[in-house]
Amino acid sequence: MSRVPVTVLTGFLGAGKTTLLRSLLTQADGRRIDVIVNEFGDAGFDGGLVEECAAKACAPGDIVELTNGCICCTVADDFIPTMDKLLARDRPLDAIVIETSGLALPQPLLKAFDWPEIRSRITVDGVIALADAEAVAAGRFAPDPAAVEAQRAAAENLDHETPLSEVFEDQICCADIVLLTKADLAGEGGLAAARAAIAAEMPRVVPMLPVTDGAIDPRVILGLAAAAESDLAARPSHHDGEEEHEHDDFASVVVDLPEVTDIEALVASVQRLAREQNILRAKGYLAVAGKPMRLLLQSVGERVRHQFDRPWGSEPRQSKLVVIGEQGDIDEHAIRAGLVI
Repeated sequence: MSRVPVTVLTGFLGAGKTTLLRSLLTQADGRRIDVIVNEFGDAGFDGGLVEECAAKACAPGDIVELTNGCICCTVADDFIPTMDKLLARDRPLDAIVIETSGLALPQPLLKAFDWPEIRSRITVDGVIALADAEAVAAGRFAPDPAAVEAQRAAAENLDHETPLSEVFEDQICCADIVLLTKADLAGEGGLAAARAAIAAEMPRVVPMLPVTDGAIDPRVILGLAAAAESDLAARPSHHDGEEEHEHDDFASVVVDLPEVTDIEALVASVQRLAREQNILRAKGYLAVAGKPMRLLLQSVGERVRHQFDRPWGSEPRQSKLVVIGEQGDIDEHAIRAGLVI
């Protein structure tokens, strides 16, 4: 029996995984694709974005959203039962695409493909890591030398890398292809700097391709036949040898809001909170007073993008914002109080 190829999309918060997935599904060309979308916080968000453009490749039930946990940490409880359910359905299936949370480590997920329940039926076709070229070029994921020296002075045995850089490095070191997203924002100089920074961390040479707005030919990243689950030694992790890892370094807050009356004031408050509380990511749908369309807002750090994406229709006009940051930085009360609408 042939095994179903599975593509794993990994990448840090806001790198553009959902945008890429939407692009892939609109270019399905008759292929039947099932999708698993994993969210770190309690509230699902990306699954709805994917469903809106998936009609060509997916039928009802083909898109599964796993929330309130990182998929690499909930293998037995969430991932294995979900895969078993998708594979048991009575219809032909060409591929499965897994969009991991921005905080997921891909290697523990690859190890799960050896579970007896599924190992004879699926294979990891490839791991695609997305890296925000502009952010990487700016050195946001590199250790701060001054902070490293301070840590050494405090305790010599402390890890010199931040939780964020460890996650980022684990993701790119597991990849078969690295996509340098938001290439238009990075420019040629930024792309060159991002390539150099990533190459310095990679254990082996892999293709690095610039991408803008998720636009890439599916043939470039699907059909790699990498069998990554059998190639773990070439994909080192900061957590090699550990049976489990935790995400206690990160926290998420779900904020319910009334209707927005001033979009620009809201954007400015999100940017201010990003500075004050080191917010990594914010995303959500918002109801704007007097507007029949819902407002889609997404931010990475202080960079905020927003647009009206579609009418609310029969949906309740509910404003909900998911905020993700490092544990200890996020103050839920301050976030709720600081959002200006």
